[in-house]
Amino acid sequence: MESAKNCISSTSRLFHHLNRASRSLLALLSLLLLLLLTYNAAEIFCTHFPLPAKTSPEPASFSPEIVAGESRKWVPVASSVMYAVKEEGPPAIPKTHLHLLRKSHSFEGFTNNSSLKKRRRKRRYPFKILPLEPKRFSARVKEFFGENLSNSSCEVRFFMTWISSLESFGDREVFTIETLFKSHPNGCLVIVSDSLDSKRGMRILMPFLDRGFRVTAISPDFNFLFKKTFAESWFERLKRGNVDPGEVSLGQNLSNLLRLALLYKFGGVYLDTDVIVLRSFLNLTNSIGAQTVDLETKTWSRLNNAVMVFDKGHPLLYKFIQEFALTFNGNKWGHNGPYLVSRVVSRVNGRPGFNFSVLPPMAFYPVDWSRIHGLFRGPSNSTDLKWLLGKLRQIRSQSFAVHLWNKQSRGLEAEDGSIIRRIMADCCVFCNSSAPTL
Repeated sequence: MESAKNCISSTSRLFHHLNRASRSLLALLSLLLLLLLTYNAAEIFCTHFPLPAKTSPEPASFSPEIVAGESRKWVPVASSVMYAVKEEGPPAIPKTHLHLLRKSHSFEGFTNNSSLKKRRRKRRYPFKILPLEPKRFSARVKEFFGENLSNSSCEVRFFMTWISSLESFGDREVFTIETLFKSHPNGCLVIVSDSLDSKRGMRILMPFLDRGFRVTAISPDFNFLFKKTFAESWFERLKRGNVDPGEVSLGQNLSNLLRLALLYKFGGVYLDTDVIVLRSFLNLTNSIGAQTVDLETKTWSRLNNAVMVFDKGHPLLYKFIQEFALTFNGNKWGHNGPYLVSRVVSRVNGRPGFNFSVLPPMAFYPVDWSRIHGLFRGPSNSTDLKWLLGKLRQIRSQSFAVHLWNKQSRGLEAEDGSIIRRIMADCCVFCNSSAPTL
């Protein structure tokens, strides 16, 4: 009887321990389930902020990241490439990087990618970014000008720059070249342009070559042109992303600097592609033209850089380049162009060592930009005809060139009997094919 009681007691204790163990196991399982639920909830409702990745050793894009309320940040381009863009810059694209697409040995365009790596519509730019061979640009220019020849036939050296697409090089630009060679049949013209330095570009220039005129297009090498000037360090900082290009087209500002560097390195005449040449520049030396004159003081109030004539290594060009590098502002139109040359000349004028001439507005800018449309209009009555003939005589007798102020006159039709139509008849080379619109 006693053994039966002991057996029952032992069994009872065993069930009690088992019951406690099962409760503990259930508690443990419940705890694990609670932890799993907590973890899942954290995965769903919590936001993760990954640490930024290390910078890639590959060349980054050279483009803006524009964020509302923040300053503009720029990512550098590799130092072995050349950067150039279209004159009319594209509108800013918020939170967008423009990445270079490598193809063969050149960069031929840009693709817009968002921070989420979603594909965007490709935007084409007219200038390729080329890794140029050392001294290639310099050698081509010197060979073209015949610097190594004792009997070089280049009477006057001319430079133009073209930073836009080949398709936009139209009748006006071709006609300006016509006028240049009509007045300078023994002159030489180098158009510094990536788009024209191509087979298609040379087809545009071929009619001039067939006539025996000396013209060529050469892609620019900024590293060579800016070397040993203040522009060199500025350009390096630009490529590293330490210069804010601003809102004004960077291509336009690079063109302002490029023309200064070309004249400083080689000497000669720089012309914008909307300048009609009327007579020879042969006797002009170290000259820049006034755009406007103060009516009270009869002195110039603003100069312009659309036409410049300077010897190689001229100290005024050195000052222009220095001013560009030290005071660059990409947010003010004209600050690095016409206003720049005006600032520098006003400071150095009269100092010893600077020998140059400031020509009156009639030399290159006989008509202000706000009145350029008057040159394209034909006479509607005898009064108009009298003014027109008087202005035409004045231009023919006093002007070396006429700046057409491209933005104001582009697309205007040169009406019958207008000053422009009469000048076109005087200055054309391919006269039977000259178009009435410039």
